[in-house]
Amino acid sequence: MARRRQIYEGKAKILYEGPEPGTLIQYFKDDATAFNAQKRGTISGKGVINNRISEHIFTSLAMIGVPTHFIRRLNMREQLIRQCEIVPIEVVVRNVAAGSLSKRLGIEEGTQLPRTIIEYYLKDDALGDPMVADEHIACFGWASQEEMNDIADMAIRVNDFMAGLFAAINIRLVDFKLEFGRVYENDFPRIILADEISPDGCRLWDMKSGEKLDKDRFRQSLGGEAEAYQEVARRLGLLRDEEFAVLDLDSHRKKKGL
Repeated sequence: MARRRQIYEGKAKILYEGPEPGTLIQYFKDDATAFNAQKRGTISGKGVINNRISEHIFTSLAMIGVPTHFIRRLNMREQLIRQCEIVPIEVVVRNVAAGSLSKRLGIEEGTQLPRTIIEYYLKDDALGDPMVADEHIACFGWASQEEMNDIADMAIRVNDFMAGLFAAINIRLVDFKLEFGRVYENDFPRIILADEISPDGCRLWDMKSGEKLDKDRFRQSLGGEAEAYQEVARRLGLLRDEEFAVLDLDSHRKKKGL
């Protein structure tokens, strides 16, 4: 079968024209980037794992009433999604100090935050995805106040669900990124959850060992990226033990002399 027309290619996914009007096919790549694409590499099998994890989480969120763009998984690397107008804001939900928050405010990584923090970043690679406030979003018309209220409410709901989901498998949900889209129903815009939810956009730490089971392993050159992603999928019940190698991060630590 001939490949459908490509609509867009990002750092981790490609979007193709869907089989029906108003749909797209989302293809998950193995490509990995960090530091605004200054570091590039490949994590073997990442696209397959992220497709499975994102499908599982989006399906579960739909069951608790969170509207999403996800329709169904098509194969190992592709899923059918609803076409939407992406809101140009990345929403970061933080439960534990890590990453840029620790650097900006001098808070030790791993510190439990007194309350969940929601931050907004403008989706613009050329500018390095700068952090923005509600006032900027309103001033430049990136989203209406009603839409931002819906986005914030949805982000908290997603966080509550995911924190419980991962805690049940002994994983600490440190922080994660969300993207939202706009669909029109009878000319009335409605906000839905879009993009993906996977170890690419979440910080996930093992509750006992503190091992990082996410893309920070790639960012920090820790090694064991593929095994970490597989471990998350396995704990979620999405992989059989025999499908991939058993998680062994000790060998990667030894290589680094840690």
